Amino acid sequence: MNKKLIFGFLKNLSDNNSKEWMDLHRSEYLEAKNIWLHEVEIILSRLSLHEEKFRTVVPKDTITRINNNRKFQPHKPVYKDNFTCTPLGSIGSATLHISVSVNPANSFIAGGLYHPESETLKKVREAIDYDGHLLNGIITNKKFVKFYGGLENDEDMLKSVPKGYHKDHKHIDLLKRRNFVAFRNITRSEVISGKFVDLVEEAYLTVKPLNDYLNRAIEFSDEE
Repeated sequence: MNKKLIFGFLKNLSDNNSKEWMDLHRSEYLEAKNIWLHEVEIILSRLSLHEEKFRTVVPKDTITRINNNRKFQPHKPVYKDNFTCTPLGSIGSATLHISVSVNPANSFIAGGLYHPESETLKKVREAIDYDGHLLNGIITNKKFVKFYGGLENDEDMLKSVPKGYHKDHKHIDLLKRRNFVAFRNITRSEVISGKFVDLVEEAYLTVKPLNDYLNRAIEFSDEE
């Protein structure tokens, strides 16, 4: 299948973001969407070699609706101009095991923990307080740094010390974080290449130690 059609459609949608235009080009949307769903199916099949849960994921459940919800954000365009794939997010996982977004101007792969609830963040901080050296080892690992460049900068990072922790804590920079995200921009050429699934697989395996650490922290119970 010709993945170039995905970028062609999304570019045209970005330039003509209206219901009237979409009504005239719905067949092109469906063609591009089906090409992307086919790619997602291949991605899920590859990732299932590493995690059985991927076998239960339906491709259409990993993508977001193209219509923006404008009820509370009326300034948004009528339609999203990207196609996504976020497996396992559909079956109750706190972390983004892997998330892919393709767009003519900005495509990326990401994983980790983004905008967690306060109780979830509390558990992650407790884990960092106990064995933050393990997390630090993961995010400074040569393979992780080479692929993702380390953890993404956290614009929501606290300016002060989190309640209950000392400013001289050896992992204070990690404790101040609200997001623990690995992020990598990807090019159009990478997406349309025959090695795109290989790239997604590498992204998943590289971020997996981070996800595993975060999930252990989130699922930990004092009763264990």
